[in-house]
Amino acid sequence: MKHIGNIQPAPFSTHKKKRVGRGAGSGHGSTATRGTKGQQSRTGYRRKLAFEGGQMPLVRRVPKFGFTSRNRIEYQIVNLSKIEDFFQRGKLETLELDPKIMFESGLISRSKQPVKVLGVGEITKPFSIVAHKFSKSAVKKIESVGGKVTIYG
Repeated sequence: MKHIGNIQPAPFSTHKKKRVGRGAGSGHGSTATRGTKGQQSRTGYRRKLAFEGGQMPLVRRVPKFGFTSRNRIEYQIVNLSKIEDFFQRGKLETLELDPKIMFESGLISRSKQPVKVLGVGEITKPFSIVAHKFSKSAVKKIESVGGKVTIYG
């Protein structure tokens, strides 16, 4: 009877482990399939990471370029056209937007990342919006319809 305690692989599906260095009669004695002499035949040999046999490694062949600032802040972008679209579809009930409301309605995808509002598109409703940053055109368009802009801080 089969149960979890005596499960075995199917017949002929596994092979015996090659036992090297067990004498001349085994066929894998003396050098134990390591070839002859040299660093690779010795115990404890380990090839260096990215070693390509003495050829100049890819890491050193490809030039370094660019610069990544540690202080860069990645903003989530929200266009005015998207906000207007959400209002018209009925996904936004309130005329007062902040990052929390934007996240809950699906305007932005991450709640912890700062938000920047850009002035792409047109708006018809006067609403007050709180965000971390605004483009000049967004501020102009929001205030031209009677809305209010507040920088989150």
